[in-house]
Amino acid sequence: MLHARLELASPTSTAHCHKLQESMLSSASSFKNYRGILNWCVVMLVLSNARLFLENLLRNGILVDPIQVVSLFLKDPYSWPAACLVIVSNVFILVALYTERKLAMGSISEKVGLLIYIFNLTIILCFPMVVVLKLLSITPVGGAFALGVYTILFLKLYSYKDVNWWCRERTQAKARSPSSPSASSAMQSHVSYPGNLSLRDIYYFVFAPTLCYELNFPRSESIRMGFLLRRLFEMTYFISNVLSIVFQWMVPIIRSSMKPLQEMDYSRMTERLLRLAVPNHLIWLIFFYWFFHSSMNFVAELLRFGDREFYRDWWNSETITYFWQNWNIPVHKWCLRHFYKPLLRRGAGKLLSQSAVFFASAFFHEYLVSVPLRMFRLWAFMGMMAQLPLAWFVARFLRGNYGNAAVWLSLIIGQPITVLMYVHDYYVTHCQDDPTIAEAL
Repeated sequence: MLHARLELASPTSTAHCHKLQESMLSSASSFKNYRGILNWCVVMLVLSNARLFLENLLRNGILVDPIQVVSLFLKDPYSWPAACLVIVSNVFILVALYTERKLAMGSISEKVGLLIYIFNLTIILCFPMVVVLKLLSITPVGGAFALGVYTILFLKLYSYKDVNWWCRERTQAKARSPSSPSASSAMQSHVSYPGNLSLRDIYYFVFAPTLCYELNFPRSESIRMGFLLRRLFEMTYFISNVLSIVFQWMVPIIRSSMKPLQEMDYSRMTERLLRLAVPNHLIWLIFFYWFFHSSMNFVAELLRFGDREFYRDWWNSETITYFWQNWNIPVHKWCLRHFYKPLLRRGAGKLLSQSAVFFASAFFHEYLVSVPLRMFRLWAFMGMMAQLPLAWFVARFLRGNYGNAAVWLSLIIGQPITVLMYVHDYYVTHCQDDPTIAEAL
């Protein structure tokens, strides 16, 4: 039987067993299925981090303390200054709504309305800053939360001002031109200006997961309870993971980094930096998923907000610019709509406009870090401004996978450097004179 099978094989098919082809791992090969290698990388990553986790437990024991978690937000459980500061923000919302209603009725001029907005928006940034700096009962975490709320409110009310002004311009233009009854009848089911100037409308926008105002947001048909509960579970699970990594992994590394930083021991400083890079990056990734996917989808589902594009594929970024354009879509849309394009329309060049956007972003990064810590070192500001030359270098000299690796390296290494700088300066400024805290660190 074997002899019969051998006879069936033609001499031509057995005579040639080679052909012109590339090795699978060669760049010239058309082979693209690396799923097994990706699985291997995931397994190795899990095993290596499991070893680090076990080593941490054996060395330090369990460091997560619920009381310490609460103390991050409150110094006194009967005093909630950060929460009170957030509640006061409603005053600025009502001022914006009142101003828009007066503008719509023609009771005040556009110049007066603009002056009111300038005053209102300036106070939104200055008032919480003064309170956080003067009121020592506000913890750094509580202060950062309150300032984050006010920063978001500043961006939202700026967009609210712009869009309503555009509506008034459009209304005046229509009044000067022949009316279009077909268009108005087609829009009867939608809110039109000034019908949007209501408490319900402005508070929907305040709570909606977007920074850009519209009169008619896309809305989903219904609330999916299963989807809502999954996002709620993810929010609870991932925030507990972040707190565990901070107390169990990052705090011991930061404590052990104080002496090398004081002695300027560069070899040990580099070692501590690399040790801190892993937990810091894990926290950043978990926070991204917790905030931009779980939390924002939870709020969007609750409000039936239809536009769920909160991020794009930033992980495939081959340039720094692509990363900043795709990892935080709400902020990117706001910058594009209310800052970058208006600068271009006023004659500014692209490079100047991009630099202005990075400058504004650097200001808010520093604002959200330095004020809660009650010290001004400009590390966050300089880190953001350093993105400009880094973006030029990566776009000019690196391509494809090399560019993507440069983006990842800047995220993994850049953030821990800033964290160590702020922790060191905070220790020197606030804790060095306190022997109890100094000994603990």
